[in-house]
Amino acid sequence: KRSFLSAFPTNSENNNPQCQYHPIHILYAGPPDRYPDYLHHLQQALTLSSLPNTHITNNTDVVPSSSISYIIYSPKSPLRDFSPYTSLRAIFSLRAGVEFIRDNPTLPISVPLTRMVDPGLRQGMIEYVTGHVLRYHLGVDRQWENKCWRSDGMTPLAAERTVGILGFGELGEACAEMLRKLDFRVLGWSRNARPERVDGIVCYAGSQGLKEVLSRSDILVILLPDTPATENLINSNTLSRCRHGVFIINAGRGNSINDDDLLAALDAGVIGGATLDVFRHEPLGEGHPFWLHPRVLVTPHVAAKTRVITAVDVIVENMKRCEEGRELLYVVDRCAGY
Repeated sequence: KRSFLSAFPTNSENNNPQCQYHPIHILYAGPPDRYPDYLHHLQQALTLSSLPNTHITNNTDVVPSSSISYIIYSPKSPLRDFSPYTSLRAIFSLRAGVEFIRDNPTLPISVPLTRMVDPGLRQGMIEYVTGHVLRYHLGVDRQWENKCWRSDGMTPLAAERTVGILGFGELGEACAEMLRKLDFRVLGWSRNARPERVDGIVCYAGSQGLKEVLSRSDILVILLPDTPATENLINSNTLSRCRHGVFIINAGRGNSINDDDLLAALDAGVIGGATLDVFRHEPLGEGHPFWLHPRVLVTPHVAAKTRVITAVDVIVENMKRCEEGRELLYVVDRCAGY
């Protein structure tokens, strides 16, 4: 089977010869129940990568903290103090979001932190977003509620619908490309300026650009990171600027939406419906109004799961890059927060 690693560029001429002499100790600090899978696939990928003298552990009693070269990390890890890891070269997050680690005061700014963007996670997000966009586009919920043979008229074609995507990073662009293939009109928004068009997708930025996207979108997809600037971005003010009856899909971060304001807009009919995969507190409490609201579909944070096989290849590729003194993939900008 062809390894995903072969899809990455290599530059053997820039190899750092020192990487052939020092041991590379890798600490797995992810979900304990997934360690056997990660261990198996890491060993395979490391062998294919030709990185020499690598050792993987999930136990710092076996290898001293001061000898650890790389940490594979997830938010459920009990590891919070990175100060003993004095030889640390990089930390590889198993999640696309890094809000659980980026501001940790014990993590030196000199140690690169990377977020997870792997083909499995990307494809999972594409399928989740596309599926729910099509669900709203085709009026599936309305037909489910009708429970009778009744047509509310001809469904518009995709070319007659506008989908706005708030958060136009790696995952936002990937979803936009798929929706464009289905002929939807797609608008992208990010906090910082982007090219005006990306493969037929009109891009906006800043507060004025946000107003434009909100006012034109029939379906609004939210893929925003968790930063102070995006907290409660979807509130009574921004919701009032949306096209009447817009459908919202949030697969980014829960704190980008003010829950009370969204519920009020749903009750008033300003928002036609909402599909929510992420929440301020997870799992979502049993008594939360989202569960019983007739216009809300709750999904349990399943939009973009990290797949072990493809995630491991991205991690090992970044280890190679670090050992060879090359730029890492998907490095987090600590100041921007993502």
